[in-house]
Amino acid sequence: MPTCEVFKRERLPPNTMTGRDGSSWEATSYRTHTLGEISRGGAELINSEVTVAGYAEAVRGRGAICFLMLRDGTGHLQAFLKKDNMDEDIFTTIQSTNRESVIQVTGVVAQKRPPKVAEGEPTPPPEYEVVANSASILSVAQAPMPMGVTDKVHVELPTRLDNRHIDLRRSHVNAMFQLRGKVLQYGRDHLITEGFGEMNSPKIIASASEGGTNLFPMKYFETDAYLSQSPQLYKQLAVLGGLERVFEVGPAFRAEEHDTYRHLNEFISFDIEMAFANDDDVMGVQERMIHYIWKSVSENDQHLIDIINQWRGEQEPPLEPITVDVPSLPFPRVEYSDAIDIIQGAGEKIAWGDDIEAHHADMIAEKYPGFYFLPRWPMSMKPFYIFHNPDEKGPGGGQLSRGFDLNYGRDEMCSGGQREHRTDVLIKNLENMGLNPPDFAFYVDGFRYGAPPHAGWGLGVARLLMVLTGSGNVRETVLFPRDRRRVTP
Repeated sequence: MPTCEVFKRERLPPNTMTGRDGSSWEATSYRTHTLGEISRGGAELINSEVTVAGYAEAVRGRGAICFLMLRDGTGHLQAFLKKDNMDEDIFTTIQSTNRESVIQVTGVVAQKRPPKVAEGEPTPPPEYEVVANSASILSVAQAPMPMGVTDKVHVELPTRLDNRHIDLRRSHVNAMFQLRGKVLQYGRDHLITEGFGEMNSPKIIASASEGGTNLFPMKYFETDAYLSQSPQLYKQLAVLGGLERVFEVGPAFRAEEHDTYRHLNEFISFDIEMAFANDDDVMGVQERMIHYIWKSVSENDQHLIDIINQWRGEQEPPLEPITVDVPSLPFPRVEYSDAIDIIQGAGEKIAWGDDIEAHHADMIAEKYPGFYFLPRWPMSMKPFYIFHNPDEKGPGGGQLSRGFDLNYGRDEMCSGGQREHRTDVLIKNLENMGLNPPDFAFYVDGFRYGAPPHAGWGLGVARLLMVLTGSGNVRETVLFPRDRRRVTP
């Protein structure tokens, strides 16, 4: 295997955004340059010796010459191999190697011969290649592959998920998960600017976070325990301890037997908790964060959207391109009682106190397209830790809560609200909902020594990605999704 000399490269200024072109990546033992770095900056590298590595996307040519199209995480580049310039056995092996084998090439950067264009047509920008003098096959791909990478053949989602490591090599899927990383980054950045600090809550818990039976039981040595439904109780305790503004980006587990396009049994969410705040305050935090994420993607990551749109345009029939339309602030507030009126006005039978299902939300979305909040739900429909003002009543005297949802169209994105900070009311809420207060002693005790009014929310990352990328199934936006029928890979 050829050796790569690791060299010092001029460093970019701190906080410079470079995307995935590889220009800020340090050289490694296997390559001096990324493919994207050469394809975009080849003019400055002509006649320089480089070592590159990547997947063999295509191998063309027989006899004395071979054209090898390589792909890495930053782009594509052609390597030109000539039998007279390198070891003959290596040359022959590469000529017949399977697609997706991993190959390292050392050679000199050259400008490719420009293609012929019709008279009067503009000359395309220059392209570059590596003229090889040595090469090595780092890993041979088996054939046939369970699914193609560059083939424009429709592959069913189960096959893709069974072979996610291959599916991820497809450009639009790779772009999807680059965008996911960006959404996580931008969300964190915004929350930090609003004074939130990141925390980590335990994922092994002794009792339900939110009540109910949708828990995954486990044995924690000799103790019965569960996988956490949410960081709810622990982020509240952190606020009660004086941290005041906390957020977490982490997993939650729900033992719900759903088989829908928008439910998973393990998911990642943004969660915040904020002292001296009510539901209106944290709705403001959320809409500002989403606005910042969309604005950042529109300004920095359009190239990833373009890759996804190219794939959408190649489908049969073609899918509509997605656009990153930065939502206006503030998002509409449609109180639960008003939402019921809208649904009834559309001719649907629904009563105050009924849940708002997805098909009901379609009727609301006709009037309020995009993101909208649904605040002031009935207390009976919200968890025990949600706050209520006794004098806030709905039609017929039903008790309203300070809980809210965020919807986009028909899909729920988030739930949140002001939290109950009065110890006596909290205990009564637990009892009213059929829960045993002693099971929550560690939590309730946190309120006995002074508890500020506080509020928060949890927002699913995958559902945000569904909106941003036009995905029709939440599994598209999760690298290795977990639902009740899938526990591998």
